[in-house]
Amino acid sequence: MRRSVGSAVTTAALAVSLLTAGCGTAGTAPSADTGADDTAPVTITFWHAFTSERETAAVDKALALFHQKYPYITVETVKGQTDDKINQAIRGGTGPDVAASFNAGNVGGWCSSGAFLDLAPNIAADRVDLAQIPPAVQSYTAYQGKRCTLPWLADTFGLYYNKKLFAEAGIAGPPKTMTELAEDAKKLTRFNPDGSIRTAGFMPYFGGYEMLTEHLVPSWGGQWLTADGKSNTAADPAFAAALTWQKSLVDWFGAEKLKTFKSGMAAEQSAQNAFETGSLAMMVDGEWRTAFIKGDGADLDYGTAPMPAADGKPELYGAGYVGGNVMGIPKGTRHAGAAWKLLKFLTTDTQALVTLANEVGNVPTTLPALASPELTLAKDPRFQPFLDVFKNPHTSTTPASPDGGGYVTNFEPFAEKWQDGQVGDLAAALREVDRQNDAALTLGQ
Repeated sequence: MRRSVGSAVTTAALAVSLLTAGCGTAGTAPSADTGADDTAPVTITFWHAFTSERETAAVDKALALFHQKYPYITVETVKGQTDDKINQAIRGGTGPDVAASFNAGNVGGWCSSGAFLDLAPNIAADRVDLAQIPPAVQSYTAYQGKRCTLPWLADTFGLYYNKKLFAEAGIAGPPKTMTELAEDAKKLTRFNPDGSIRTAGFMPYFGGYEMLTEHLVPSWGGQWLTADGKSNTAADPAFAAALTWQKSLVDWFGAEKLKTFKSGMAAEQSAQNAFETGSLAMMVDGEWRTAFIKGDGADLDYGTAPMPAADGKPELYGAGYVGGNVMGIPKGTRHAGAAWKLLKFLTTDTQALVTLANEVGNVPTTLPALASPELTLAKDPRFQPFLDVFKNPHTSTTPASPDGGGYVTNFEPFAEKWQDGQVGDLAAALREVDRQNDAALTLGQ
C-alpha cells in the first residue's frame, strides 16, 4: 500500500479545489457535538483505504473494541476508498460519517475548504491531549492552525537490504552515505548477457515502487515549502543535489534499461515484489513492508536501516520521511456525535492503536501507544529502525497545502523528464517548477 502523497493526489487535489466553492468556512464558529449523553442506537458509515484481507481484518479488530465500548453504535465499513471517491461523495451530499485517507497531503485542502469538519471544539470539549501526538505528526494533520483530521497510524521510510546479496558482494553492512549507497548499488547489480538488468542493486528510477522524490530529498534535508508557504525547490540546494545524485546513478544503469526492469517488476503489494524475490537488492520503503514480507512467507534474509544521509550531512543519518493515515469527519454527516466517538477512539485509544499497528505493521501515532508493552512490533529488530526514524528530530514530511499537496504532484512530470535526460538547465527548470507550484498554491487558497 502506498502511503505517500505522490501521484495519488492529482485528481484529489482538483476535487478539493472544486469543493471550496460549496464548503466555505465563513460564518459562526463551529460548536462541539461529542454525543456525550446520546446512547440511542445508531448506524454510521466509515470509509477507509485498506484493501488487503490482512489489513481489513485488523481494522475490524479495532472496530470490535470500539463496539465493546459503544454497543449502541453500529459501524458499516467500506474499504478501498480513495480520496477522489471521498471528495465526490462530499460534493454530492452522500459522504460517509468518518473517512480515513492514506494521503496526508490533502489535509490542507480539506481543512481550508471546510470539506472536513473542524475538530477543535470537540477536542476541547473532551479534553483530548494533543501533546500525546508527536509534533511532526501534528504538523501534517492540520493546516494553518485548523485541525480537521487526526493521525491514524504513521508511516516512516527507510532502507531495506538483502543480507545474502550483501554477503555475496562482500558488503559488510548497509550504507550510511549516499555515495556509499551508489557504490553498493553498483557492486550488487548483475546484468544478463544481453546487457539487461538481472538484479538491480537499487532502483534509482522515480516511480519504481516507493522510489519517489519526497522519499529521497530528506537525505539532503530538503524543505518543499518556505515558511510563508511558497515553493522552495529552486532556492533549497537540497533538491538540485538530490536530483544530481539520482541522475548520475540512473545514467550508470541506463535509463532505458531501468525502464525495462521497472516494467517487469511485479505489483508492489504482491508476494512477487522484486525485493522479496531477490531481484532488487536494496530499496526505499515504508515500515509496513516488514508485515508484508512476513505475511507473504518470503524466504528472505533481510535487514532494515535509515536511508543514508547526503555526504557532509552526518546529522541527518537516522532521520527520514514521515507521513501517514489521517481521519476526519466529512461535512454533511448526519451523526456527528457518534462519528466523533469513532474518530477519537480509533486515533487516541491505546489498545485500539496498538492492536491495529501490530496487525498492519504501521507506527502508532501516540506516545502512550509507542510506549505500550503490548506493541510487539518494537521487539522486532527490523522494525526498530522505523520507530527510531519516526522519533528523530530531523525527520521531515511534506507539509499540508491548500491544493492538496499538488506541489509534489506538479514535480513529478519534471522529475520524469529529468531522469530521461530531457532537462538541460536544472536551475532554470526548478525555477519554472516553483513558478507553476506557486500559481497552483495561490489558486488553491
